[in-house]
Amino acid sequence: MQDEVMFLDCPEYLDAHSTERCGLPAEVEDRYTMRSSDGPLDSAKIRCPRGHWFNGPLESLIWASPQTRTRPAHDGRLAARSDAAR
Repeated sequence: MQDEVMFLDCPEYLDAHSTERCGLPAEVEDRYTMRSSDGPLDSAKIRCPRGHWFNGPLESLIWASPQTRTRPAHDGRLAARSDAAR
């Protein structure tokens, strides 16, 4: 069985006003399950071609496009980013 390659849009903000996102395809390098008080969380480590990388629950790594966004542009999703990447 061949492993399926998965990509997400890179959620990195490119400007100081939190309005422009990188959006390049970020490859899922590793998938794993994190334990939480609410139960298991499907999580991943992702990296885009520009070198941005994130590590955390999938729901925090997925962002809506500007056309479908219903929440404010900055809603804490970057909290999943490792301090080492800063």
